[in-house]
Amino acid sequence: MPGPHDSAAEAAPNGILLVDKPEGITSHGVVARTRRAYGTRKVGHAGTLDPMATGLLLLGLGQSTRLLTYLVGLDKVYTATIRLGRATTTDDREGEPLGAAADARDVAPDAIAAAMAELTGPIQQVPSSVSAIKVDGKRSYARVRAGEDVELPARPVTVSEFALLDRRIPEGADGALDLDVRVACSSGTYIRALARDLGAALGVGGHLTALRRAAVGPFAVEDATPVDDLGADRPPTAPADVAGRLFPTLALDESAATDLGNGKRIPVDLPDGAPIAAVAPDGRLVALVEVAGGRARVLVVFPSSPTTEAAR
Repeated sequence: MPGPHDSAAEAAPNGILLVDKPEGITSHGVVARTRRAYGTRKVGHAGTLDPMATGLLLLGLGQSTRLLTYLVGLDKVYTATIRLGRATTTDDREGEPLGAAADARDVAPDAIAAAMAELTGPIQQVPSSVSAIKVDGKRSYARVRAGEDVELPARPVTVSEFALLDRRIPEGADGALDLDVRVACSSGTYIRALARDLGAALGVGGHLTALRRAAVGPFAVEDATPVDDLGADRPPTAPADVAGRLFPTLALDESAATDLGNGKRIPVDLPDGAPIAAVAPDGRLVALVEVAGGRARVLVVFPSSPTTEAAR
């Protein structure tokens, strides 16, 4: 008869969980709640959201934490509100005002469109000084909080879409103009830096007042689980299903699945490429592989265990 430890192992979750993060909680807070909800310590994330932000977080549970490396660099889609009329120390609503407020209500639509166009495509972006980027081993935001003057170098990012959805004059903010926008961008793009740079280009200052992550790669927030609903009745997506949405798939027979699982190279009839999701006959993700010269070698292996199918 199976003992209590065997039962716990069989119930352990394994997969990628899509979570809709609410405002006011850190991404690490979501990870902590996920650990409690699913009874496992092995939970990781593929990129954080600020406490002010809402929307899609991708979490890896169990062996699927090995997939997170391949999720971090996916393109992102956001909706946001940029307030023109004043810059802040953090480039968002949580910072202190910088300088005097400007009247942005009469900024011409053509000027806004032109400035947004200049911030679209491959650009050099200076991240916010309160970002999590490390400077000599210490987070930039920690250095700022300690009173240091931090200037981060510009780095290349790609903004594939910077679209204006609506413009309106907010109540209780004299002279301000709010722009609701949609941004599709490469990983590492800071939306609050876009808000800052748009306001600077228009000569009125700007900062971010709302941010929601709508998509990460092929994964959409509409398919995510609210934090309050996390639990065993909301299982994560199986690793093979996630890998199959990201990479080409190699169907294995039992012999090849065993050999790959043991780290052996196997012959395949596929063009060179990587990564490729190698899937066993039972639908289990065996490994991510690289194909070269008609042979597949393991990049990341996902050992067979009773926990694997619990997520399916």
